[in-house]
Formats: sequence, C-alpha cells, structure tokens
Amino acid sequence: MNEHNDETTKETGGSDIATDGGTDRDVVELPDQVELPRMLDFYELQTEETTQISEFYDNLADGQLTTTRCTECDELHFPPRIVCPECHSDELEYVDLPHEGELFAFSTVRAGAPMGMEDEVPFVLGIVDLGPVKLSAHLDDAEYDDLEIGDPVEMKVVEIDGPVDHERVFYRFEPQE
Repeated sequence: MNEHNDETTKETGGSDIATDGGTDRDVVELPDQVELPRMLDFYELQTEETTQISEFYDNLADGQLTTTRCTECDELHFPPRIVCPECHSDELEYVDLPHEGELFAFSTVRAGAPMGMEDEVPFVLGIVDLGPVKLSAHLDDAEYDDLEIGDPVEMKVVEIDGPVDHERVFYRFEPQE
C-alpha cells in the first residue's frame, strides 16, 4: 500500500485501505492472497517512465476522461494512442470525452474473470456509447436484470490498490438514477 502524508486509513472488512483523504472515490482492492505477476496485472503501470500514454492516467486521476485525436487527419482514438492508426502521424493531442453516456451492450461475467478480479464475480461489463467513442467498462452498482440497452450511465474514477509502488486509477461506469 502506498504511504502519503495526507492519507487516512479506513477499516473495511478486516483490511486497511489507504485513501488520499480528499476524494470520495471508491477504492478497488486487489486480493492479498494473489501475488500478481507484473505481466499479468490487469491494470497497466501509469507513470511517465512506464507508458507513453501517462497523460491519459494523469487526466483520469484529476477526474477527466480523455483520449487522443490526430491533428493531421482529425481521427479520434480510444484507447489513447501514440501514433495514429489511420495516417501514422505522431501528432496527437489529448481531448476531453463526456462522462455520461448510454449503455450500448452488456453482459454478466460469471467465470473467467481476469486475475485479481475473481472475488468480484459476478459483475457486469458493458459497452458504453459516449457519442464520439464507444468503450468497454466495468459497471458498478449494476445487476444484469435491472439494465436495458440505452440506459444512462456515468463515469467514475476508482483507485487501484495492487502490487506496484505508485498510485493507479481507472474508470468504471455506473447507472444513473
């Protein structure tokens, strides 16, 4: 667990979870009993030293969902890229994406969850239509039988607690009321 001067610790179900004390984000915790080999960790490293799309994660940590747009051909990409797959230019800029969208498709994962997510089974995965892009996402606080295509959903950022020594975040969506 990362240690920070401004962290607070919450007791939940027998385990301590560190939070930054200033956000109301949920914390997604990887199980203690699974030592994930680095190459099988579902969430990639997010620092400038480890990925060329670190700006995406920096933006996400600040609560903003972004992606890349090619300044040569104006193509929008998700996930973010470092080279445009259309025209092969490396002249890309980060642009904001909406935080609200509609459920385009969804399914329940009952088995075969990625390593580290076995304790969350069953859970709902969905394709979210944000308008400019469609993306796949874990749907929190959602039951398959309560969802319909076209339901409004909203992005939230979760902190990832796992086997690396720096903070990580990722996006999830949840149904809007």
